Amino acid sequence: MHEASIAESILHSATEHSGGAKVKQIDLVIGESSGILGDSLCMYFDIFAENTICQDAIIKIETVKPKLKCKVCGEFFVRKPFCFECDCGGDGEPTDIGREFFIKSIEVEERPDL
Repeated sequence: MHEASIAESILHSATEHSGGAKVKQIDLVIGESSGILGDSLCMYFDIFAENTICQDAIIKIETVKPKLKCKVCGEFFVRKPFCFECDCGGDGEPTDIGREFFIKSIEVEERPDL
């Protein structure tokens, strides 16, 4: 249910950074291991955005797969099911890749008064 508070924060940020213009689109980056459910986040955003400059804004989500870092060769790789081994044979260790969450961009309509 933490998606509700995250949706409120996104709405606040978009409203604050829009300069009063209507928000058309918000691009988000969400890692698969962040614990944030995109569908739930969008649902709450739509509810909170009603009757605001963000109403009808499109939420686009770019998903980031989690990656491990090989202890031997240093390469980052996506873990295969039931395996933590890199192609070189070394073991992978967890990284923060796949845990990210941020607003990548906010698109607004042009204001004729500017």
